[in-house]
Amino acid sequence: MSEKDKPIRILVADDHQLVRQGLIALLSVKPGVKVVGQAADGVEAVELAHSLGPDIILLDLLMPHKSGIEATREIKADNPDARILIITSFSEDENVYQAIKAGALGYLLKDSSPQELMRAIHDVCDGRLSLHPNIALKLIEELNRPADSQPTEDPLTEREVEVLKLVAKGRSNQEIAKELLVSESTVGAHVSNILGKLHLANRTQAALYALRKGLTDLAPE
Repeated sequence: MSEKDKPIRILVADDHQLVRQGLIALLSVKPGVKVVGQAADGVEAVELAHSLGPDIILLDLLMPHKSGIEATREIKADNPDARILIITSFSEDENVYQAIKAGALGYLLKDSSPQELMRAIHDVCDGRLSLHPNIALKLIEELNRPADSQPTEDPLTEREVEVLKLVAKGRSNQEIAKELLVSESTVGAHVSNILGKLHLANRTQAALYALRKGLTDLAPE
């Protein structure tokens, strides 16, 4: 059997058994794909991704013990070539941005059709970014949306720029505090100052502001 004739080996990770088994049942009747493992939480997903080396990892976003974002980071750190497709019920921009920053190549909603799922699997397997149309539209609109008000004349401090870059990388306050060797409350104060100075509503807008200003990019770390 040639490489192109081999089935795409898939690991399915979702903490809801009904969803997980439904995905497996759906994929089991599709030609050209083969489910090689299943995980019920983020920790198990990371372990099986390492031991099985699947071609594609279908990863739920919200799982116990380790989120899909955290699992994506660890899987990509262990294997930079891992192909991850996030499948979730949530379409919030912050999650999309963090999933892409963590290294996921695809982001699909659970109400997608089987045809959309298979198309996303093949796109991600080929190394192409695959976003659900609604999510792609939201991300593009957010990136292109002009700011409602101009940033204050009070510039960001060097430390605030440092925190902003880490926020743009999808880091939590706890992770930023650990990296910068400061308290979590100090990080929270920095984030509040950043949002206030830039007239932004949330961390997602801060991350997108950093993207527009060239302080970060969408390439996974």
